[in-house]
Amino acid sequence: MDLMNDQYRHTEAGNRYARATFDLARENRLLNHINKDIAKLKELLLSSAELRNFVSSQVYKSDVKLKGLTAVTASLKLNPITNNLLGVLAANGRLNQLFPVINAFEKLFAAHSGVVTADVTSAVALTDAQLDSLKTTLAQALGQSAEINTRVDPALLGGLKVRVGSRLFDASLKTKLDSLKFALKRA
Repeated sequence: MDLMNDQYRHTEAGNRYARATFDLARENRLLNHINKDIAKLKELLLSSAELRNFVSSQVYKSDVKLKGLTAVTASLKLNPITNNLLGVLAANGRLNQLFPVINAFEKLFAAHSGVVTADVTSAVALTDAQLDSLKTTLAQALGQSAEINTRVDPALLGGLKVRVGSRLFDASLKTKLDSLKFALKRA
């Protein structure tokens, strides 16, 4: 599931809750532990469409959502800071913001760890070998390691589009053909 679609994009509220949790975890020297909790929550939510729908639903009251979510996450043995995050989100009627909080926290942790995120769009799914090669190339070009989010868009015809922050590297066949078509029209 692509967590970057409109429903799960970063929100102002998500950023605030993630920042508060990140700062609290760092102050308590539990940043790696909380990051693992956040990863467990993300994996749990991604593995269950029913849980995702339940948490993001406007039908259920926050206290009901919190009880259901804590019952499901009890086996994960989450740190009290992580459980507190869920409680604060519920108390403020913001459990539907859990994915934006997760995304924002991951972004903060990656920046803190010196890892950048690269969004890669390709015409076909990349193999593990291609992903490893791309990671190595990006690490050399950027001077720091990169975490890669992939997406397939057959409209590209071939090649890649790589977005790192505000920079876009477009080596797609579609863009090259469009450039050639434009050049031929001007000639």
